[in-house]
Amino acid sequence: MKRVAVIGAGLTGLTTAYYLRKKGVDVTIFEKADRAGGVIQTVQKDGFIFENGPSTGVLGTPEAAELIEELGGHCQLEIADENAKFRWIWKNGRWHTLPSGLIGGITTPLFTFADKLRLLGEPFCQPGADPNESLADMVRRRMGKSFLDYAVDPFILGIYSGDPEKLVTKYALPKLYNLEQKYGSFIGGSIKKAKEPKTERDKKATRQVFALSGGLSTLIAALVKEIGKERIQLNCGKINVGRSGPGYLISGADRHEMPFDQVVSTIGAYELKNIFEFLPTEQLSKIEKLPYARVVQVSVGFKNWEGIELKAFGGLVPFRENRQVLGALFLSSFLKGRAPEGGVLISTFLGGVRKPEMVDLSDDEIKTIVSVELKSMLGLTKWAPDLLVINRYQHAIPQYGIESTEKLQAIAELEEAFPGLILAGNIRDGIGMADRIKQGKMIAETIG
Repeated sequence: MKRVAVIGAGLTGLTTAYYLRKKGVDVTIFEKADRAGGVIQTVQKDGFIFENGPSTGVLGTPEAAELIEELGGHCQLEIADENAKFRWIWKNGRWHTLPSGLIGGITTPLFTFADKLRLLGEPFCQPGADPNESLADMVRRRMGKSFLDYAVDPFILGIYSGDPEKLVTKYALPKLYNLEQKYGSFIGGSIKKAKEPKTERDKKATRQVFALSGGLSTLIAALVKEIGKERIQLNCGKINVGRSGPGYLISGADRHEMPFDQVVSTIGAYELKNIFEFLPTEQLSKIEKLPYARVVQVSVGFKNWEGIELKAFGGLVPFRENRQVLGALFLSSFLKGRAPEGGVLISTFLGGVRKPEMVDLSDDEIKTIVSVELKSMLGLTKWAPDLLVINRYQHAIPQYGIESTEKLQAIAELEEAFPGLILAGNIRDGIGMADRIKQGKMIAETIG
């Protein structure tokens, strides 16, 4: 029987191992931490349920919906309620609802009159010819600067904590890129694509915001149970992957070398050289160029909320507004049981690609910034949270920029040079939970 090793017990690694086990493949996961799940970690404290890591996902692929269906006996899907349809954008000292349609785009104060006129002409703009065009350049070309500043920039801050000037649309937002390339227009393409016939499986990708009852850790626990704890080696410390003829040798937690026919890596680009010492520097250096956003996440809970009514998914803060936070998710407004009755749970973010130094601030400095910003933006007259938890992420979110072409070519060259090696994880193929699940299932389908 073929033996497969998976490096990393995050969502990608667990999904890969889960589907390999369903095929009867002998698989072992190696994880340096003392628990599975990667950045996914649900915490219950003082009546609040919050996440140290991603709080929600989007059902953007059929694979994500199918995995949760298969694990239905162990975890329960929770679709966000109607409030999640509304996103707020901060402009000139107040919140504005981000428009979701053409009429709203014309009437909103977020965009200039000139750019609103340009919006009417967007379906007639010619597609771009540069496959490495930045997202910022594409939006300015098709929709104008105010749409970049007050729609796309905050959107990118919310997803990537990134800079649209540096992200390449083809890699960072491939669906948007394909709308222009295939249909010639964002607006017209969205309308045409919505009218195209869909299979029953395609319909599972509803694009709805989702979580899991009791938190995302229930998905991790379900995957671990199905894979088998005995197949997951935790506390591995320094994992080392070496070559052994046509296969590979891996030392795990007990430092005993184990032989494998194939190895699937789901770790970050910055960890590859320490684990795969045999990989050539020429290709590896092109992967290591992948930049990451540094982010601070602050979970804040109030048992008795006295601020403005939070009927939205969250509020995003455009970079040009020069605030100290990137935005906030109003989790208790669209998910059940995340805060005590009459209270709220908010997850706010600082740092990102353009303010990485925020991660280096002390806890007291971060608490001061969050108190000042949320008080003024959410209508609070006093600051007395019942919950405040700070998490720092040095490598929070990979940024798919101009280096992506070389990176993907290098990955392909290494996988060809070393049969049985697969370099995966969020170094390619998207950063969302649905992207990770899809990649893990696709990898499993190619093995065995």
